[in-house]
Amino acid sequence: MGFDVGIVPLNPDGWGPPETPASPLLTKHDGAAHPANIPFAPFSRSEKLGRVADWTRNSNFAANLSRSAGGGRDGVFDFALDESSALAGAATDDSSFRLVDGKPPPRPKFGPRWRFQQRPQLPQRRDEEVEARKREAEKERARRDRLYHLNRRFSSSAGGHGHRRDTPAPKSSVDIQPEWAMLDQIPFSTFSKLSFSVPDPPEDLLVCGALEFYDRSFDRVNPKNERRLERFKSRNFFKVTTTDDPVIRRLAADDKATVFATDAILSALMCAPRSVSSWDIVIQRVGNKLFFDKRDGSQLDLLPVNETSQEALPEAKEDINSAYSLAIEATYINQNFSQQVLVRDGNKVTFDEPNPFATEGEEVASVAYRYRRWKLDEDTHLVARCEVHSVTDVKGQRAFMTLNALNEFDPKYTGVDWRQKLETQRGAVLATELKNNTNKLAKWTAQALLAGADMMKLGYVSRVHSRDHFNHVILSVIGYKPRDFAAQINLNTSNMWGIVKSIVDLCMKLNEGKYVLVKDPVKPQVRIYEVPADAFENEYVEEPLPEEEQVQPPAEEDATGNAMDAAAEADANSAAGAAEVEKDASASAV
Repeated sequence: MGFDVGIVPLNPDGWGPPETPASPLLTKHDGAAHPANIPFAPFSRSEKLGRVADWTRNSNFAANLSRSAGGGRDGVFDFALDESSALAGAATDDSSFRLVDGKPPPRPKFGPRWRFQQRPQLPQRRDEEVEARKREAEKERARRDRLYHLNRRFSSSAGGHGHRRDTPAPKSSVDIQPEWAMLDQIPFSTFSKLSFSVPDPPEDLLVCGALEFYDRSFDRVNPKNERRLERFKSRNFFKVTTTDDPVIRRLAADDKATVFATDAILSALMCAPRSVSSWDIVIQRVGNKLFFDKRDGSQLDLLPVNETSQEALPEAKEDINSAYSLAIEATYINQNFSQQVLVRDGNKVTFDEPNPFATEGEEVASVAYRYRRWKLDEDTHLVARCEVHSVTDVKGQRAFMTLNALNEFDPKYTGVDWRQKLETQRGAVLATELKNNTNKLAKWTAQALLAGADMMKLGYVSRVHSRDHFNHVILSVIGYKPRDFAAQINLNTSNMWGIVKSIVDLCMKLNEGKYVLVKDPVKPQVRIYEVPADAFENEYVEEPLPEEEQVQPPAEEDATGNAMDAAAEADANSAAGAAEVEKDASASAV
């Protein structure tokens, strides 16, 4: 059966139905006009509206109703004849009827029931999470701004680098006496603009000592295959200053150069802009010659730890994590590491002369001293004693190596656990060390470049336990080419030599006498003082170790000790033996 929509009237006067509809669409019912063919169901305005037509009704039931009502296809519109269906439909309509609520939905509250809210409220919950994160970010940003302004205020009051918070004012490495005359002060900002190129390679005047071969098995060490760090008490290490070196005295007497120094002293000058702690260098002007020395017991003999870190170390000197205790520990580790990674089978590479500081029959560490000469200008040449620690064969040729060790004392100070990160995130570990120890790494790189080393090995050594500073393990050993590593840490060799050249030129203008170059403990600058001729000669007194360090570890742990005590004793003996000669060092040098 088709669906007859009837006749649609045409309105020639405009849009919409005509004002007088056509007669077939209307019919008279109870004296009123109604649409034709659609049954009329009376209703009052108080009643709820239901369905207009029910096309889902039972066809047989609808047909019977239609026939009884005398209708046909109009049955689907006739709800007045179906009382039961009308009542049922009304009940259904009443149960499904809801008023439209114009009020906004309630905001979810943070609590134990918040995560079990109904699904339509999830978008609002996500909005609450976003707002909470924004509030936390604002609090963190405000905290950082507050700390930044506090540091700026402290920095401006100090007149230079703002030192770490909650730490006392750092002390100078040497006590400045009132009778010392300050001649000049040089800010580090001027050092960054200096540049000077020296002829490369330099001239080797003499090589002394003996070297052992590097043990390549340490290249395979990792945190899962760690090695216990051993102690080498029988091997002596020497930290002899420039004027106590008999070879340098001989070269000065032969007029081989006008400026003399060691690689440790030169590296301190070259990397001065990266330093934070105070240090000092003694300068002696004798005739037309210049000697750069260090004091006995100088800070240059120790390796600082976390020098450039923003995390403050404990203040108490006897604490195992204080700056002084960590420097002693790092020096022990560095010396023992440099001897453990060697083959030690008695096979050594000897050079022109034996170790100039060792007595006959004395067991010394594997080290070779290269006395190298650089040309600064037509009238100025510089001779430096440079150290290499090992040798290896690379494609049939011997290559010199320097050996140094970084040490981990407590991961909470750095935020990086080496045992977990060294294998998977080695770059992150190195980046953290560059942030916390940039001056130490730069000085090691400068010393490798001065010595002409083909490779520099960096060991990663950690404590067995964070509270045990006696026993250590080697977690990894990584090799770098000095020039590549210098470029990686942004160490410019031209700038390094520019700093040395400027200091040499400045000191050459001074009168004959003794001077001291001191790094300011707070401000980024160095000062030059004129000191008496007998300054620093009789002031060294060996400082005893802290009480807990004097207690030796158990016998089974003794295999992992260090050789610093023997080295200090050897240095003291060497200094005592050269005491009389040092008085006329200047005259003999001329």
